[in-house]
Amino acid sequence: MLTLPEKIIFLLAAFITAGLVLRAAVRIVRIIGRGHGKPDWKLVPRRLLDTAVKTLALTPTWRKRLIINVLHAMVVWAFMSYLFVNIGDSLEGFLPNFAFLGAGLLGNGYRLLADLLSVSALIGMSALLLRRFVVRAPELRIRESTRVHPKARAGIRRDSLIVGLFILLHVGGRFAGQTFELAINGPDAWQPFASAVSALMSGLSNSALVLGEHASFWLAIGLIMAFFPYFLYSKHIHIFMAPLNFLLRPERLSPGQLDKLDFEDTTIEQFGATCIEDFAWHQILDAYACIMCNRCQDACPAYTSGKVLSPAALEINKRYFINEEGTRLAKGDASTKPLLEFAITEEAVLACTACGACTDICPVGNDPMRDIMDIRRSMVLMENKAPDTWQTAFRGMERSVNPWNVPPTERLKWAEGLNVPTIEQNPSPEILWWVGCAPATDARAQKTARALVQVLQAAGVNFAVLGQREQCTGDSARRAGNEFLFNELATANVEMLNSVAPKRILTTCPHCMHTLEKEYPQFGGNYDVVHHTEFIDELIKTGRLKVKAASSAQTTFHDPCYLGRQNGVLVEPRSILNTIHVDLVEMAKSGRQSFCCGAGGAQMWKEEEHGTSRVSAERIRQAKDVGAQTLAVGCPFCMIMLTDAAKSEAPEMQVRDVAEILVETIDGRG
Repeated sequence: MLTLPEKIIFLLAAFITAGLVLRAAVRIVRIIGRGHGKPDWKLVPRRLLDTAVKTLALTPTWRKRLIINVLHAMVVWAFMSYLFVNIGDSLEGFLPNFAFLGAGLLGNGYRLLADLLSVSALIGMSALLLRRFVVRAPELRIRESTRVHPKARAGIRRDSLIVGLFILLHVGGRFAGQTFELAINGPDAWQPFASAVSALMSGLSNSALVLGEHASFWLAIGLIMAFFPYFLYSKHIHIFMAPLNFLLRPERLSPGQLDKLDFEDTTIEQFGATCIEDFAWHQILDAYACIMCNRCQDACPAYTSGKVLSPAALEINKRYFINEEGTRLAKGDASTKPLLEFAITEEAVLACTACGACTDICPVGNDPMRDIMDIRRSMVLMENKAPDTWQTAFRGMERSVNPWNVPPTERLKWAEGLNVPTIEQNPSPEILWWVGCAPATDARAQKTARALVQVLQAAGVNFAVLGQREQCTGDSARRAGNEFLFNELATANVEMLNSVAPKRILTTCPHCMHTLEKEYPQFGGNYDVVHHTEFIDELIKTGRLKVKAASSAQTTFHDPCYLGRQNGVLVEPRSILNTIHVDLVEMAKSGRQSFCCGAGGAQMWKEEEHGTSRVSAERIRQAKDVGAQTLAVGCPFCMIMLTDAAKSEAPEMQVRDVAEILVETIDGRG
């Protein structure tokens, strides 16, 4: 189809485009390489299938915004197909009388798919542009009080417009080219839409149709060559970076597992992240993978309650800073600004509850929570910046090995009169119960511990507790950024537990469960850990515990972040409640998409940052929305926070642990 001069121009343009793309790609690789650590390429073979499914089926996007996801899929699937369509069109332009994939069944199917997806892309992209620029969908905005790069608010809209118009013109140009070709050569049953439009051109001369075909080719293919160098600097590079994220992210026992810092390595001068190059390589890759869809922001309890933290803004700010300072970073020079001057404010860093909702919902595998935890580490370990109330909790953990600062001698006062054996009294128990700081010291949480004792005794469980030997696991210290204190507590606990050698550890607190099972292996502690809701469900199902129906109060279950989202315990608490026939209803945000109680990330030990409401109050309102009379929980932190919030938001609502609800239904031992 192309003339000789057109072929020469095409080759020259393709050569220039390839050079610009290569230069940009090398720059990106060098920038990502500034982060510490290296990808583990051995992960790739066993992740290929999962990554292919996520990339082709867009599975991470379907959990929210269904209609928008359909429109997005209409565009993305067309864009993917156009990787082959553009190759086919280029070959057909260069080679006379060449039909890409032939005229048989394969070629017919190819032309039909290209025709359908072209129309799909045009419809989907038009709708998405209307959503952004006409409807101005609120979920695409970031509130003014949140730090956003000065160029980002306008820049994101500009990028979206450029990319949207490119897709419309590129796909539209290719579709127009097919209609001109069919107007010249006759309709094609395998291209129904293009054939229908070609009928409208019956009055045009042959020369006009040929001119239109050539112009359409250059509009479609020429735009690709002009756009690609820009594409690598825009947010839409996520098309390539998201699969890399899925393939190469470090393997962890749980999404919330944090990396261990080596305090014995005297060559390390920086703990945590002060500047962007202090991040790991995959945290810099996150900035390139971010689609700027704000799904993480929608899921964030801090942002929902009116605080200045937006996980989306953090990734957006990283990306815009990288675009500005990429040349310096690629050359190996230090960045000119610390993270707290461009990426996020100190107030926003402190507002994070470490719930992991942003990481869980991200459709491209980003992990903003990990960035915040590393910035906290730098603030606490390098700059000694921490709220006074955190410092008080740290001192409690250092001196009394618990953040409440209760002496170890009072660790078992909650169990007075209950005949709770210690590990010294019962050295080979079936279950070692790690009671936890809250149930051992907080008056409200102690009721849960006492209820669980009755459950264990009713089921005839051979158990023991550590008593004065039990100390804080260090979860709050680690998520507050005080990795050194966590290191001290974890090392001591692992040494003690390894000497006890428990067959199985029972926890009342999901944070203890997570730390013992998912964090302590970094310190040489590998344990079989079970949450009390899992164990109670097991006792019922194996017949060791007989229960009867409970009262019919309408009940909803609040999934603790570190039970459900971080460790996948979703079914067992509901199984218990269903077994005793409570009237169970689900909140809008439940399961893996549960809303935080507000205590995580060491928020338990300080006042919340300024916002429109408290995180715990938001959660109580969500329970009220489904008419719950009882809010069931499975975490002492959740119990404390939600009980306090219910006093003002819903005084009539009872907040009770699953064990407290169950203990009233015990009907004897199996």
